[in-house]
Amino acid sequence: MSNGLAPYATRWRESRGRLHPEPDSETRTPFQRDRDRIVHSTAFRRLKHKTQVFVSPEGDHFRTRLTHSLEVSQIARTMARCLRLDEDLAEALALAHDLGHTPFGHAGEEALDEAMRPWGGFDHNDQTLRVLTRLEQHYAEFDGLNPTWETLEGVVKHNGPLVDGEPWSEARLPPTIAAFGAVWDLELASWPGPEAQVAAIADDIAYDHHDLDDGLRAGLFTIGELDAVPHVGAVFREVASRYANAELRRIIHESVRRLIGAMVHDVLDETGRRVAAAAPGHVADIRQLGHPVVAFSGAMREKDRALKDFLFTNMYRHRSVMKEADEAARMVQALFRWFMADHALLPAEWRQAARPCDEASAARLVADYIAGMTDRYAMQRYARLKNHLSSEK
Repeated sequence: MSNGLAPYATRWRESRGRLHPEPDSETRTPFQRDRDRIVHSTAFRRLKHKTQVFVSPEGDHFRTRLTHSLEVSQIARTMARCLRLDEDLAEALALAHDLGHTPFGHAGEEALDEAMRPWGGFDHNDQTLRVLTRLEQHYAEFDGLNPTWETLEGVVKHNGPLVDGEPWSEARLPPTIAAFGAVWDLELASWPGPEAQVAAIADDIAYDHHDLDDGLRAGLFTIGELDAVPHVGAVFREVASRYANAELRRIIHESVRRLIGAMVHDVLDETGRRVAAAAPGHVADIRQLGHPVVAFSGAMREKDRALKDFLFTNMYRHRSVMKEADEAARMVQALFRWFMADHALLPAEWRQAARPCDEASAARLVADYIAGMTDRYAMQRYARLKNHLSSEK
């Protein structure tokens, strides 16, 4: 199944295996099994009701973490195919990259990080590793999903090395990554394999343009205001001119898909240039290059930054979004306070697990419980507990 792969692609036959050894599948490669386990996980299903930007949006057309993950996987798989990489590994990494996110998007993560500051903080990438290696508890012989080394490496390092070199200090790392690294070396000082780099840049491409789409449909800004981002404004003007009688939704969709296509082609071209310059003969060469091989060109990086700056000002800091985010943060921090003050408020299985814990372990358990909540469940728990605690006063 590795026929036709680039010399520097990750080959499943050379996988470093799983932390808990398992017999090989007769029908699937190790990376296909990783992907399938992610799709069947509880954490993946919960992404359906975890938001990107809007808090539990009323409309059915805005992105959730689930739809975003599916869109990232489609872009990642396309690029992996064009670059002759392992598509299944790229897809697994794309589908797994948001498993550790809290309810309420970045507002929820920032609130939980602040609440957990005395006990090592909270980081969604670290939490994804917890989901994959601890929190999914379905299999008879191990906790987590027992993914391959390559999938775990790609999840943890998809944005690049976590440490500068050896010796590295565990104190500088998120707690789960530090603890796991002591058990199984993920080579945190090197770049990840090319499939992880593809998944990471596919995430960038997807969330930029799909947030742009959602922001327009939500009325947070207008097409006219996109003139502040020259390359985006130019595409929208060209589409509107060519399809003068088209409905607004068609103009938006056609423009966004062109913008995504331009970024994908830029990545493929730039990656081709970098590969030609580096001439890697094996995936190990990619890890030791000292820089990413899958990347935007310099010109596209500037365009990407301009779009991100626009979205930050006009969407993520929009007064209506900020109002929802502030309320979401208050809910998350209140839930954390209440559960830490009284473990009896936790569901039975979590309450039982908290009994033998010291304070730091109990705090991490509470963070695990809250991080796994969907937006709707978090709001329901908050409302019920608020009423319950108020009636006791």
